[in-house]
Amino acid sequence: MSKIATREAYGKALAKLGAENKNIVVLDADLSKSTNTAHFAKEFPERFFDMGVAEQNMLGTAAGLAAAGKIPFASSFAMFATGRAFEQIRNSIAYPKLNVKIAATHAGISVGEDGASHQAIEDVAIMRSVPNMTVIVPADGTETEQVIKAAVEMNGPIYIRLGRLALPIIFDENYKFEVGKAVTVKEGSDVTVIACGLMVGPAIEAAEQLAGENIKVKVINMATIKPIDRDAIVQAAKETKAIVTAEEHNIVGGLGSAVAEVLAQTVPVVQEMVGVKDTFGESGAPTELLEKYGLTAKDIVTAVKRAIERKTSL
Repeated sequence: MSKIATREAYGKALAKLGAENKNIVVLDADLSKSTNTAHFAKEFPERFFDMGVAEQNMLGTAAGLAAAGKIPFASSFAMFATGRAFEQIRNSIAYPKLNVKIAATHAGISVGEDGASHQAIEDVAIMRSVPNMTVIVPADGTETEQVIKAAVEMNGPIYIRLGRLALPIIFDENYKFEVGKAVTVKEGSDVTVIACGLMVGPAIEAAEQLAGENIKVKVINMATIKPIDRDAIVQAAKETKAIVTAEEHNIVGGLGSAVAEVLAQTVPVVQEMVGVKDTFGESGAPTELLEKYGLTAKDIVTAVKRAIERKTSL
């Protein structure tokens, strides 16, 4: 099975789109090789700006470029793009609703050896709390390419969460991404797993394992966290009456919280959350960290069985 990191797919898509749209400009915070914006820099050096280790300046400059009619993509590690530059994102980009695309890489604990200081597990919570901000977490390289294209076509601020780790390709060339729309990857009637990003693959794997135990799991790829697809969540809740969310993010404020908000307002059903349990990460190999922090297919299987047990006991 072929694999590609979403950050790599981002870099390639950006360079491709740069040839088609001369209004696209790219800013980076001295990490272009890691974020893969180096592809764009090589092709269009006159439209690439290395801002140095100054994320606040980078986002402020991106706002100015957007106000001048450009389509800026600003990239750094997710921890620094959202953490160091929050004020600029809030006041200079989201408040005036400027057309800035924040494509942040190295999100989640799968950053690995860089450790807790670099492992953004709060970024989705931060960004989805900001008015006017769209938040997207693509699951593989195919979806990432389409997300970047959609970001260019959409007017307004967008936060795109990308990863370091190479992920299996889930979707083929027939896949169609649409902002704000969830995609059902697998049908099922006993429980629904709603996943995003890196966790979509394990969700599919868990569903396949559970099928051997005659447990039918519906799997939904919720790439857009904000605006979230309320209709898809409500329909799944009515059909299966049990929801499991899976994300490479703190369970406080991320996908699980977003889904819980919808369920509380519409169809309250049993929900289990698979994610980082409100703790910082640590340095280690990505696969070992994912296992230690409960972000594997095995953990989703356990959560599904727990959700079904709770559902049947009501």
